[in-house]
Amino acid sequence: MKVIIMGCGRVGARLAYLLSKEGHDISILDLDSYSFRRLPPDFSGKAIVGNGLDMDTLRKVGIEEADAFVAVTQGDNRNVMASQIAKHIFNVPKVLCRIYDPIREEMYKNLGLRTISSTKIISELLKEMLEE
Repeated sequence: MKVIIMGCGRVGARLAYLLSKEGHDISILDLDSYSFRRLPPDFSGKAIVGNGLDMDTLRKVGIEEADAFVAVTQGDNRNVMASQIAKHIFNVPKVLCRIYDPIREEMYKNLGLRTISSTKIISELLKEMLEE
């Protein structure tokens, strides 16, 4: 599977590594080359400095052949915009978008994006742990 990940923070780097270990073709984009320090030495994918909102950059990393696009930067707006571009302009079959704000996550989910709110998931898990 050819996967493009936008954002090489902790989640993006870990996801890129896990998928590359399984033999997937991974390209990870970030605005800051320093972010790639999070990738382990045996990461077999491509790390590209670039803006995931820029269509030329997306073309260079192969979005037109991508099976999946995952947006996991620190910014909800960037993640939503990039996911919309991947889904509606490049017709990437599987597009996943992290959104911190649970209210906005629900709204974008209702508009057809596949979203996940780590804020919502972690707070629910913590609540369950408190109730044990």
